[in-house]
Amino acid sequence: MDFLYLILGLIILVAGAEVVIRGSVSFGKKLNISLFAIGVVIVAGGTSLPELASSINAVITQHADLALGAVVGSNIANLILVMAATTIIFPITNINNNQINQAWINIVLGIALIFMSYFYFNFVFGILSLTLLTFIMYIQIKRGSVNIDEINKGDYSTIISISLIIIGIVFLIYGSELFVSSAINLANTFSVSETVIGLSLIAFGTSLPELVVGVMSALKRKVDFALGNILGSNIYNVLGVLGVISFFDHFSMPNVLAKQDLIFMLLITFMILGFMYLSKKLGRTYGVIGLVLYFSYMYFIYI
Repeated sequence: MDFLYLILGLIILVAGAEVVIRGSVSFGKKLNISLFAIGVVIVAGGTSLPELASSINAVITQHADLALGAVVGSNIANLILVMAATTIIFPITNINNNQINQAWINIVLGIALIFMSYFYFNFVFGILSLTLLTFIMYIQIKRGSVNIDEINKGDYSTIISISLIIIGIVFLIYGSELFVSSAINLANTFSVSETVIGLSLIAFGTSLPELVVGVMSALKRKVDFALGNILGSNIYNVLGVLGVISFFDHFSMPNVLAKQDLIFMLLITFMILGFMYLSKKLGRTYGVIGLVLYFSYMYFIYI
């Protein structure tokens, strides 16, 4: 039953995120908010709203390990599940300098998270992270390297826009409570650590929207932004999600994440860089390797 509640919570989370995005974009247009500000909401915040909502709920309920595991696990899933599934269907051949730079940023952030295992996440980390995220997003959008097509999601009246935002937030709150509580119950039922549940079930669930978008893009042979969007989403997960939840409590990085999972994430990112530099593409070879690595990793963390 808890597994069904987990799925139901995820569906509500995803629906809430979509409603909030549509309402926020429409309301932003009414207020003549800059394209940059709307772009940050859609490209960065929008795709990570399920992770953000569930992570805030986990931290507030004193289950920070679940939130940290979900962020790291989501990044891993994006790199070797979403990207692998996408490239197996249709290879990504348009590798540019911006994508290479994003990969290097991911590596620097991964090293920073390992370094953070010696300290606490708190409001200072939150302020620094969100400031850095804003700067990175500003550079990305100024260069035109971020896909902001989704800004044309809809144009509603002010009342409807505000109503959508409120409804979406209610969905996010309720969905996150159902999602996190069922995940904690599953961890207790199967005697698995909350970190492992975060790395696997929570991470996979919150990465499903990106997986669906990646596969659909590949089927339509429109994968130009796929790699950049995934790398950008991972940057937001670290700076945005961890930055925001650091305002709600102070917590530390579990040793197992720093010594095992973050190192694995770094190795994957270096592997992607290798494909970028050596073969100038992410093709089906990477796809096969990625899927094998992902399922092997899932097996490893549960044994």
